[in-house]
Amino acid sequence: MDDTDQALISALRHDARASLSDLAAGLGVSRTTVRSRIERLQRSGDIVGFSVVLKGDAARDPVRGLMMLGIEGRGTDRILRQLGGQSAVRATHTTNGRWDIIVEIGAPTLEEFDRVLSQIRRMDGIVSSETSLLLSTRKSAGRDG
Repeated sequence: MDDTDQALISALRHDARASLSDLAAGLGVSRTTVRSRIERLQRSGDIVGFSVVLKGDAARDPVRGLMMLGIEGRGTDRILRQLGGQSAVRATHTTNGRWDIIVEIGAPTLEEFDRVLSQIRRMDGIVSSETSLLLSTRKSAGRDG
């Protein structure tokens, strides 16, 4: 994955419904390039889908974040089961690259969010983590490619 792919993914994370023309203009490449790169990233499994965030989801969880986890050895399945038992865990994703698991977390307060992070960090087999708070979620309506 090169810098253009990374920039394309970043643009899609910001607005997954952006038109090919808008994406191409923002990246300084042609529409054909954008289309072929999206298709290639989907075929390779780097992009596995697109999602919608509902206003109700954001209202339920005023504090949301992504926690990336590095797992020691072969403990991924066990840790995924433990994460599944956490009420604040909205989704778990296995991934490639630097992090083994990405955890979507939602909580009513920063204090509760911090408590959940502490619980997860203490799980046996987690050797590293990085967490990013989700500050805002933007989706555009009515655009097509």
